Amino acid sequence: MGRHLLLTFDFPPMGGGIARWMGELAQRYPAGTLIVSTGQRPDSEVVEGTYPNRIDRVDVPARRLRTAHGLVRWAHRAGKLCRSEGVEFMWCGQLRPAAYPARWVHATTRTPYGVVVHGRDLLTIRRHIRSAGKRPIVRTLLGSAAAIVANSRWTADLCGQIFDDLRLTLPDARRHVVPLGADPELFRPGLDPSTARSTYELPAGRWLVTFARLTPHKGIDTGIQCLAALGTDIPELRYAVAGTGPDLDRLETLARDLGVRDRVHFLGQVPDAHLPALYSMGEVYLAPSRLEEHDVEGFGIAIVEASASGLPVLAGRSGGTADAVLEGETGLLVDPEDPGAFAEALRSLLGDRSLARALGTAGRRAAETFFNWDRVAAAMRDIGREAAVASRAGRGSAD
Repeated sequence: MGRHLLLTFDFPPMGGGIARWMGELAQRYPAGTLIVSTGQRPDSEVVEGTYPNRIDRVDVPARRLRTAHGLVRWAHRAGKLCRSEGVEFMWCGQLRPAAYPARWVHATTRTPYGVVVHGRDLLTIRRHIRSAGKRPIVRTLLGSAAAIVANSRWTADLCGQIFDDLRLTLPDARRHVVPLGADPELFRPGLDPSTARSTYELPAGRWLVTFARLTPHKGIDTGIQCLAALGTDIPELRYAVAGTGPDLDRLETLARDLGVRDRVHFLGQVPDAHLPALYSMGEVYLAPSRLEEHDVEGFGIAIVEASASGLPVLAGRSGGTADAVLEGETGLLVDPEDPGAFAEALRSLLGDRSLARALGTAGRRAAETFFNWDRVAAAMRDIGREAAVASRAGRGSAD
């Protein structure tokens, strides 16, 4: 197997789900079979040397990879790596900006590339392709890709709609769905949450937990409304929300207006090392995400981390969450636009410990057998290898 080259804007120590996915690929591809090409970051020393595969940072600050100068430098570096390192296939961690240098390298070296697509990015792309100026660019970037990988069936369907809008054909052989995963060795049931509770000054109680960026589409307001609805019957119920974002002030105001501000604990940005214990502190994981005009949950990595930790999940039936939650087996899916239905579903989980335990146990088993990063990395390797073989075969027949 030849090497694969991963071009990605998002990469640790940058936060977010895309960066987590790309970092896991760098960790779990067999040693020496993947090269990661990304930008410079001043805090990159915290992860350098922790991967079995090479991290090749372009001599451009990561924030400038989206500029014309950054893209040119990135493309030249990627082309040099393809020629000197025996690269047979390139992955783009996101369509923009990573597919720009990949498309240039493909044109100059004939190295095929694949694009990883994400729900929010596709919503943005769908708006942009209405522009006469941007439509041909997106058409070229997607149309030249040898493989398209989506993190859920919903994301894949949205990608198919965009291909239709662009009057492009997306054969089944090029479209792949790779549901994401968790690390079941890191996230597991039974961890002692006492240190995490002490660190974040969290009192005793029955805890709901959500780990997400604080934006409206994450539906954390629904979680706060659920807490208020159940607070009279379950006064010891509390809600821990880890993450930062622009919606914080609105959420704090809502909690005050509903009289539960003292029981909603906004933890801010939580280091990855603290997350496993905080999951273990929870009784139910809430993921009440909903589709907004420009935002969506394409899959939900935190959902499967919660499942790996043995928590039952209560999630919004929206976007790609239906691929992260096995309904009735690892959790419950509810209309995200109906806070009352969410509250009743939560009441059932809190009131029926045997049900909650069964869902959590099944979630843990699902993480061990399917929703894990080893399976994701293996799928990506296989897709890239098969696309590279098909590309070579196509060139041979053309010649």
